[in-house]
Amino acid sequence: MTMQLERPTGHDLVDLVERRVPGYSLEAPFYTSQEVFDLDVSAIFARHWLFAAAEAELPEPGDFVTVAVGSYSVIIVRDDDEELRAFHNVCRHRGSRLLDEPRGSVGNLVCPYHHWTYGVDGRLMHADNQPASFDRSCFSLRPVQVRSIGGLVFLCLADDPPADFDEVAARIEPFLAPYGLRQAKVAHQSDIVETGNWKLVMENNRECYHCDGHPELVSAYFPLFGYTAEDVPPRLRPAYQRYHQASAALRSACVRQGFPLEGARELDTRATGFQLSHAPLDGAGKSFNTNGESVCSRLMGSMTTDRFGDLSLHMQPNSWFHMLADHAVVFSVLPLAPDRTLLRTTWLVHPDAVEGLDYDVATLTRVWQATNQQDGTLVARTQKGVEDPGYRPGPYSTVEGDVDAFVTWYVSRLAAHLSR
Repeated sequence: MTMQLERPTGHDLVDLVERRVPGYSLEAPFYTSQEVFDLDVSAIFARHWLFAAAEAELPEPGDFVTVAVGSYSVIIVRDDDEELRAFHNVCRHRGSRLLDEPRGSVGNLVCPYHHWTYGVDGRLMHADNQPASFDRSCFSLRPVQVRSIGGLVFLCLADDPPADFDEVAARIEPFLAPYGLRQAKVAHQSDIVETGNWKLVMENNRECYHCDGHPELVSAYFPLFGYTAEDVPPRLRPAYQRYHQASAALRSACVRQGFPLEGARELDTRATGFQLSHAPLDGAGKSFNTNGESVCSRLMGSMTTDRFGDLSLHMQPNSWFHMLADHAVVFSVLPLAPDRTLLRTTWLVHPDAVEGLDYDVATLTRVWQATNQQDGTLVARTQKGVEDPGYRPGPYSTVEGDVDAFVTWYVSRLAAHLSR
């Protein structure tokens, strides 16, 4: 087979997708082209389940968040029965945007233009100056598919969402349940706009080949993600030995807790690609902090030990999650432009944890605030590189299997969309 690594002269999308070389990074237009970006929104973000929020962001009836996905805007709201609902953020009268704020609380949803009023269940309750024949029941807000897995809220803009989501949810839920994410509270949330394509943000997350650049993180996190025993270089051998010892202790803790022992890796073999892994932490082995020390004195959910490692969940196409005994950190990625991406990071703690007593925000967030900034710099450098005429796709290393899996999943989903 002849590998075509030259920068394409045209943007024929089918040809671009079909000539992707397995084991290599993508060609430049995948990261730079407006045409490809628009395809990503329609084929990936408008057709797959997206992580949108934590239930902890919507603790009370009337609480809402808005989520922007390309030209779509979606309202997620907790209704009066405390169920989650999602609607297109578009008035059914003449199309005005209903809510501008990223989050808040409402009694009803009132259009600021002509004051059409909707309940938090989406029903049209009031519309002035309509004829006697007007049927309000025909003009409810257009619903969007929404689901919660263990307190993590996903939405899908498609009328026919991927059918495997229920199976994936059933696989994931037992791992999440002990952390009590549905009852958790938001301790902090941070938004960063990274100067890079959304796929570069995701690819960067899916490997630890660069983790030497994260000194705060590797104080507690073993920089061995994606490595096998054969891959570990001499400089990481001491960490690898500590990792093996800590793994045995973590397995014993899981048995005592009645926690599932085996993870799963189905990143590129299904529509709703995912990976679950549970790894020990270095040092004290408790949390993302200097030498692995705790950052919150109240443990999550039904946790009975503060040394329970890092339960990591990856979901295609836009999210990753870290659950620890004393807190959780959840990440969502949303595309803004071919070279701009929103990364939202949310820290969750026990609902009864008291700021200033059980935790302080600076310590809780220090590791991932620093890591996000460092990753943002790396993504921006890569974006500059793929925009350079000198760029050619390069081969993935032996420890970048999850990057290859993400790209393989992405290309296969584009191919399926283009063949419809």
